[in-house]
Amino acid sequence: MKPILLYLLIAFYLFAGFNHFINPRFYSPLIPPYLTQWTYSINMISGVAEIVLALCMIFPSTRMLASYGIIALLIAFIPAHIYMIQLGHFNLGKFQMTPTIGWIRLLMIHPVLIAWAYWLRN
Repeated sequence: MKPILLYLLIAFYLFAGFNHFINPRFYSPLIPPYLTQWTYSINMISGVAEIVLALCMIFPSTRMLASYGIIALLIAFIPAHIYMIQLGHFNLGKFQMTPTIGWIRLLMIHPVLIAWAYWLRN
């Protein structure tokens, strides 16, 4: 089971990372207004970080560091989740975001992603 979850985590973060470059406008509305002057840089750095951390999860020698890097990245994304909740109802691509979905992402999905990375650290 653990190898399957490892491969899924790697694929998840590779997809998410490349999506920052393929569809950068998807992420722009998620960046809080006090960071808008760095929207492009934040988006690109996030994408690179997700790709690099996913690739580092492949190798046992870098897996623990990559796991903690993913956790740090997820913690760094918390202000974006809070901002999504504050925005209320808005479209994220073709998806309608609501405060309820924002709370679910922040309080349920985000901790699962953190636990998933932590569990695969060894």
